[in-house]
Amino acid sequence: MKKIHLILVLFLSITTIVMSQNDGWNISTTNTKNYTGIVMANGRIGILPSEKPFQTKQIILNNVYDKESILGVSKILQGMNFGNLELEIDGEKITENNITNWSQTLNMKEAYFNTSFTFKDKAKISYKIYALRNVPYSGYVDIKIEATKDISLKVTGIIETPKEYKNPISSYRILRDNEVTMPILQTVAKSRLERHTVATTATFIWHGIKNGDEHLRPELTNQKVSEYNNQLSFKKEIKKGKFLDFAWTAAECSTQDFNDPQSESERFVIFNLLTPKADLLKQHTDLWSKLWQSDIIIEGDLQSQQDVRLALYHLYSFGRSDSNLSIAPMGLSSQNYNGHIFWDTELWMYPPLLLLHQDIARSLVNYRSDRIEKAKQKAINFGYKGAMFPWESDDTGEEATPAWALTGTFEHHITADIAIAFWNYYRVTKDEKWLKERGYPMIKEVADYWVSRSAKNTDGSYSIKNVVGANEFAPNVDDNAFTNGSAITALQYAVLSANELGLTPDPLWNDVAKHIKIYKFPDGTTMEHSKYNGAIIKQADVNLLTFPLDIVNDKANILKDLKYYEPKLAKEGPAMGKSVFAVIYARLGDSENAFRLFKESYIPNKRPPFGALSETATGHEPYFATGAGGMLQTVLFGFGGLHLTENGIEQKNPILPKEWTSLTLKGIGIDKKEYIIKN
Repeated sequence: MKKIHLILVLFLSITTIVMSQNDGWNISTTNTKNYTGIVMANGRIGILPSEKPFQTKQIILNNVYDKESILGVSKILQGMNFGNLELEIDGEKITENNITNWSQTLNMKEAYFNTSFTFKDKAKISYKIYALRNVPYSGYVDIKIEATKDISLKVTGIIETPKEYKNPISSYRILRDNEVTMPILQTVAKSRLERHTVATTATFIWHGIKNGDEHLRPELTNQKVSEYNNQLSFKKEIKKGKFLDFAWTAAECSTQDFNDPQSESERFVIFNLLTPKADLLKQHTDLWSKLWQSDIIIEGDLQSQQDVRLALYHLYSFGRSDSNLSIAPMGLSSQNYNGHIFWDTELWMYPPLLLLHQDIARSLVNYRSDRIEKAKQKAINFGYKGAMFPWESDDTGEEATPAWALTGTFEHHITADIAIAFWNYYRVTKDEKWLKERGYPMIKEVADYWVSRSAKNTDGSYSIKNVVGANEFAPNVDDNAFTNGSAITALQYAVLSANELGLTPDPLWNDVAKHIKIYKFPDGTTMEHSKYNGAIIKQADVNLLTFPLDIVNDKANILKDLKYYEPKLAKEGPAMGKSVFAVIYARLGDSENAFRLFKESYIPNKRPPFGALSETATGHEPYFATGAGGMLQTVLFGFGGLHLTENGIEQKNPILPKEWTSLTLKGIGIDKKEYIIKN
């Protein structure tokens, strides 16, 4: 164990040296090898930049689904790509092969992605990509070109439609209102199986040119390479020592959110076009400044600070307080897992957001209550009562897991995880109106489900049979530890929530909760299920009974479970697995093991050059938001000592690793408290 720790420390030291030119808010690189990008997102769209100049890999549309194939399940849409531009100087197209001094910087504080480089001895170029927080269906690319020689410039903006779209209609129009002219490049198309109409509108913006001065703008030329490749270009001569500042902006809307996505996408672009740049970007940065009022500050360890803030940045990017939408495991960075919603939200991403931004947390739980009727239908369809939630959820609230995956039919702890998240929202906010209207109706239905799902044994105990637990390596087992533990907790919370509203809880909730079986080995170690024989496990399962469930809470038993199951974790398990162990060790006062497991929970999953997290140590998909949630829980609930209790958020026995001089938790809870822990 000490040898592993030494190797980890050496790795961290090397990494810190490499990152020494950066700070706690900015991550920069000049390296394009083994490149994994960092997404710009605003809770509605995700824009994934590339290492290649003026290229974007993809755009993801949140909560917009179509079937992946005729016989497949739903899949989140890859949007039309409005993020690619082409620049030519003196007739030569700029590529990664003819530039120097290339660098990129992620600015987390103001949420933009800056790329800069030099083109031969002719020009210095930089551009910033924004997923505008204030205009959430739109993106904005702010470009600056400095001529170091007299140059002839041609710029082309592109709307590139993925081939899976149907019947695209691409156009270019100049809209007019009095003396205001508004050039509009647009493509409208059907999604792959025509469930949705998607519309993308784009235009160039000339900074400093006011309405009525249209004659100063470069002439725009439309070239429709095909209906799938719609282009808008301009040419401009720039004298040596002069600058050209302009922007390319676009908006992408669908029938998921708008009856007329074509017109709405036009209005957003016109808003961006006619709002002064300083005002538009100030609105964006002001909203991010408000988000960062809730922050985690680590002194003495720059690398940990960057890693933690990058995790926060992604959760903030993927969520919105005004959406009633949830967050998929990969957020808005990819189509991985089809963009479906799992337990990853309630158990991993939601708790940090609940501490830091209750408004975003409310959207996540409201996403579930908006779909409760489908969950009630599912319970009926499988012979149960109450509400039974899908393992993978999409916009409909029906089961979206591929039928071949046993998780969709048998991984039932998701239903308890949701009820636990609901009660925790009330614990933190004490919002009785919300509890009455959304919270209790949900928790009650979940409790009724677990009563009907449990089978009474001859000795008076209850079993939950034939499930897939958190450890998905063991399908179709009886009395899985975490499934049973989460059911117990959900039933207990149903009693508490009924009492809180002055209602009479169903006596069966308490009776079943008291008698659900948790199996033990002869030495007292918790068994992962009734037939568990020591096999390798995918991720933490038993140990979740200690954190976050607090069912196994005797120190001796906690340690037995820790020492038994840590060696059982699969090397290729998901990033968040060791986070649970880290939290528990921190709460036991063992900062050395907590810090070791904190780093092991995500360091192997970091990808150059920005530190994007993949799900596994060998994966390359950005950004695994579930892993971000796990590492943040280690800091907040472990080192920070924060606990969710019936009295709200309480701090108990914080402890820091020796590598940190201080830890500040800002903007915690509804009172936005600040906790400072020092070594």
